Amino acid sequence: MQTPSAQQTQPPLRRTPVQQRSAERLARILDACAEVLDETGYEGLSTRAVASRAGVPIGSVYRFFGNKRAMADALAHRNLDHYTEQVTERIAAADPLDWRHAIDVVLDVYIAMKRETPGFALVDFGVQAPGAGAPDQANHRVAERLCALLAERLGRTADARLRRTFLVGVEAADAVLQMAFRADPAGDAALIAETKELVRAYLARVLD
Repeated sequence: MQTPSAQQTQPPLRRTPVQQRSAERLARILDACAEVLDETGYEGLSTRAVASRAGVPIGSVYRFFGNKRAMADALAHRNLDHYTEQVTERIAAADPLDWRHAIDVVLDVYIAMKRETPGFALVDFGVQAPGAGAPDQANHRVAERLCALLAERLGRTADARLRRTFLVGVEAADAVLQMAFRADPAGDAALIAETKELVRAYLARVLD
């Protein structure tokens, strides 16, 4: 079985950083991209503004990205990597692992990132912008990561039924959590609780 890290798909970069200095510059560019997104929204995002915020020449941005969409895509993939790492660390501490606790972790980490991670409100795991492609692509990536991770920890086979169940669960949670954060910028507590109940009830038919 592939580990979640083996299943990660990286966004296309014009140049993949090899040296530590180059990797650090890429990280600064993505940090700046997140900050500019919070301040201006996606429409106001530009490679020039990001270069200025990151303190790098504009050519350094274009060395990695052809346009702002590619830059935002890379930020979304980095968010997903960080999310997966945090979920993995937290459920690794639970032995034996109860799947209901794992689902709480999955949702709690997402909610914390939504509240605290720069740029996450606009670009969580996929670019939410006109012409950004199918809106469900990000949820497919999240569902595949979580299915692989939890199936391995729970001793289950990540077959077609389990993968489909996780996808529906992710889609449902995403819809209700969007409503929760529209109602309250910090996330409406009652709607967050409803999300957890909904996902637990749906997954119980497969995981119990």
